[in-house]
Amino acid sequence: MVLIYLGKAELVVDDKRKALRTVSRAFPWPSIIRLSFFVHVPYKKVVLTRKNILRRDGFKCAYCGRSDLPLTIDHIVPRAKGGNDSWENLICACTICNNRKGDRTPWEASMEMHHKPFKPSHIMFIKHIVGKLDENWKPYLYLS
Repeated sequence: MVLIYLGKAELVVDDKRKALRTVSRAFPWPSIIRLSFFVHVPYKKVVLTRKNILRRDGFKCAYCGRSDLPLTIDHIVPRAKGGNDSWENLICACTICNNRKGDRTPWEASMEMHHKPFKPSHIMFIKHIVGKLDENWKPYLYLS
Protein backbone atom coordinates (compact mmCIF):
# COMPACT_ATOMS: atom_id res chain seq x y z
CA MET A 1 0.00 0.00 0.00
CA VAL A 2 2.82 2.38 0.85
CA LEU A 3 4.56 1.74 -2.49
CA ILE A 4 1.31 2.42 -4.37
CA TYR A 5 0.61 5.54 -2.31
CA LEU A 6 4.13 6.89 -2.97
CA GLY A 7 3.80 6.21 -6.71
CA LYS A 8 6.59 3.62 -6.72
CA ALA A 9 4.22 0.83 -7.77
CA GLU A 10 0.89 0.42 -9.52
CA LEU A 11 -1.98 -1.87 -8.71
CA VAL A 12 -2.37 -4.74 -11.21
CA VAL A 13 -4.97 -6.93 -9.44
CA ASP A 14 -6.87 -6.15 -6.28
CA ASP A 15 -8.45 -8.52 -3.80
CA LYS A 16 -12.19 -7.91 -4.03
CA ARG A 17 -12.81 -9.43 -0.59
CA LYS A 18 -10.70 -6.83 1.26
CA ALA A 19 -10.23 -3.08 1.35
CA LEU A 20 -8.16 -0.61 3.31
CA ARG A 21 -10.58 1.80 4.90
CA THR A 22 -10.02 5.27 6.30
CA VAL A 23 -12.56 7.60 7.85
CA SER A 24 -13.58 9.06 4.50
CA ARG A 25 -12.34 6.62 1.85
CA ALA A 26 -11.81 2.96 0.93
CA PHE A 27 -8.76 1.84 -1.05
CA PRO A 28 -8.57 -1.47 -2.96
CA TRP A 29 -6.48 -4.15 -1.26
CA PRO A 30 -3.57 -5.05 -3.58
CA SER A 31 -3.07 -8.68 -4.51
CA ILE A 32 -0.55 -8.04 -7.31
CA ILE A 33 1.47 -4.87 -7.84
CA ARG A 34 3.98 -3.80 -10.51
CA LEU A 35 7.03 -1.80 -9.48
CA SER A 36 7.60 1.38 -11.51
CA PHE A 37 11.32 0.65 -11.84
CA PHE A 38 13.43 -2.47 -11.44
CA VAL A 39 15.15 -2.97 -8.10
CA HIS A 40 17.88 -5.62 -8.23
CA VAL A 41 17.49 -8.03 -5.34
CA PRO A 42 20.14 -10.73 -5.08
CA TYR A 43 18.79 -14.24 -5.62
CA LYS A 44 18.33 -15.98 -2.31
CA LYS A 45 18.92 -19.69 -2.12
CA VAL A 46 16.84 -21.84 0.18
CA VAL A 47 19.07 -22.56 3.16
CA LEU A 48 19.80 -26.21 3.91
CA THR A 49 18.40 -26.68 7.42
CA ARG A 50 16.63 -29.47 9.26
CA LYS A 51 13.38 -27.52 9.27
CA ASN A 52 13.55 -26.86 5.51
CA ILE A 53 14.19 -30.55 4.78
CA LEU A 54 11.15 -31.47 6.89
CA ARG A 55 9.08 -28.85 5.02
CA ARG A 56 10.28 -30.07 1.62
CA ASP A 57 9.29 -33.65 2.47
CA GLY A 58 5.91 -32.63 3.90
CA PHE A 59 6.83 -33.79 7.43
CA LYS A 60 6.53 -37.44 6.30
CA CYS A 61 8.99 -40.30 6.43
CA ALA A 62 10.45 -40.97 2.98
CA TYR A 63 10.52 -44.72 3.64
CA CYS A 64 7.19 -45.54 5.31
CA GLY A 65 5.26 -42.32 4.70
CA ARG A 66 4.19 -41.89 8.32
CA SER A 67 4.01 -38.49 9.95
CA ASP A 68 2.79 -39.51 13.42
CA LEU A 69 6.25 -40.59 14.67
CA PRO A 70 9.25 -38.45 15.68
CA LEU A 71 11.17 -37.48 12.53
CA THR A 72 14.90 -37.30 11.92
CA ILE A 73 17.10 -36.38 8.99
CA ASP A 74 18.70 -39.34 7.21
CA HIS A 75 21.73 -39.36 4.93
CA ILE A 76 20.83 -41.51 1.92
CA VAL A 77 24.50 -42.26 1.36
CA PRO A 78 25.91 -42.30 4.92
CA ARG A 79 28.72 -39.89 5.74
CA ALA A 80 30.90 -42.89 6.65
CA LYS A 81 30.58 -44.00 3.00
CA GLY A 82 31.34 -40.61 1.47
CA GLY A 83 27.89 -39.03 1.65
CA ASN A 84 27.66 -35.28 2.07
CA ASP A 85 25.21 -32.77 3.48
CA SER A 86 23.24 -31.75 0.39
CA TRP A 87 19.60 -31.44 -0.65
CA GLU A 88 19.97 -34.55 -2.81
CA ASN A 89 21.49 -36.69 -0.01
CA LEU A 90 19.31 -35.71 2.97
CA ILE A 91 15.79 -36.95 3.50
CA CYS A 92 13.18 -37.01 6.24
CA ALA A 93 12.85 -40.35 8.06
CA CYS A 94 11.08 -41.56 11.17
CA THR A 95 13.30 -42.89 13.95
CA ILE A 96 12.16 -46.48 13.33
CA CYS A 97 13.10 -46.44 9.63
CA ASN A 98 16.31 -44.50 10.29
CA ASN A 99 17.45 -47.09 12.87
CA ARG A 100 16.43 -49.97 10.59
CA LYS A 101 18.44 -48.48 7.72
CA GLY A 102 21.44 -47.89 9.98
CA ASP A 103 24.77 -47.10 8.34
CA ARG A 104 23.71 -48.47 4.95
CA THR A 105 22.24 -47.06 1.76
CA PRO A 106 18.50 -47.67 1.16
CA TRP A 107 19.41 -50.24 -1.52
CA GLU A 108 21.68 -52.16 0.86
CA ALA A 109 18.93 -52.12 3.51
CA SER A 110 16.26 -53.12 0.94
CA MET A 111 14.23 -50.00 1.73
CA GLU A 112 12.34 -48.12 -0.94
CA MET A 113 12.01 -44.33 -0.86
CA HIS A 114 8.56 -42.90 -1.63
CA HIS A 115 10.06 -39.83 -3.29
CA LYS A 116 13.43 -38.68 -4.56
CA PRO A 117 15.07 -35.80 -2.67
CA PHE A 118 15.57 -32.56 -4.62
CA LYS A 119 16.76 -29.01 -4.17
CA PRO A 120 13.61 -26.92 -3.61
CA SER A 121 12.93 -23.53 -5.12
CA HIS A 122 11.94 -20.50 -3.09
CA ILE A 123 8.48 -20.62 -4.72
CA MET A 124 7.80 -23.96 -3.03
CA PHE A 125 8.39 -22.35 0.36
CA ILE A 126 6.20 -19.36 -0.53
CA LYS A 127 3.38 -21.85 -1.08
CA HIS A 128 4.03 -23.42 2.35
CA ILE A 129 4.15 -20.07 4.16
CA VAL A 130 1.13 -18.55 2.45
CA GLY A 131 -0.89 -21.75 2.57
CA LYS A 132 -3.39 -21.32 -0.24
CA LEU A 133 -2.09 -19.41 -3.26
CA ASP A 134 -4.32 -16.83 -4.86
CA GLU A 135 -5.23 -18.06 -8.36
CA ASN A 136 -4.29 -14.62 -9.73
CA TRP A 137 -0.64 -15.18 -8.70
CA LYS A 138 -0.04 -18.33 -10.76
CA PRO A 139 0.95 -16.66 -14.06
CA TYR A 140 3.47 -14.52 -12.15
CA LEU A 141 4.99 -17.42 -10.18
CA TYR A 142 5.37 -19.74 -13.20
CA LEU A 143 2.85 -22.20 -11.75
CA SER A 144 0.26 -22.20 -14.53
